[in-house]
Amino acid sequence: MIKSTKPQLSFELGADHLHSVLRVDQIRTDTLVQLVTGWGDPDARDDVIAALDELAAVMQGPRREGELDAALEQVEDVAGMDSAQVEVSMADTHRLHAELTAVDRVLSRFNPERRTA
Repeated sequence: MIKSTKPQLSFELGADHLHSVLRVDQIRTDTLVQLVTGWGDPDARDDVIAALDELAAVMQGPRREGELDAALEQVEDVAGMDSAQVEVSMADTHRLHAELTAVDRVLSRFNPERRTA
């Protein structure tokens, strides 16, 4: 198993060794902080709660095409949330590249036509 020196931002093999797993904890942290910040704004609180209630309703029943995306976008909009992206330093970029290369070597065993050097 490939172990990262920084698991909160890492590539690893999936448990079945048939896929990779990208872990980016900062996105979850930023999402929750932005959501709670929007919720904490008295002017936006009711809109955030209504959007979260709508999202919960979508999650509890059968969904029509695009309904989940629309409900998620509504929460993001009313809470004033930014895009889910993370700046990656040069050092982390090189580390992630090495991790992904190691993962790809294992995954490539199952697809010889896509083997890397």
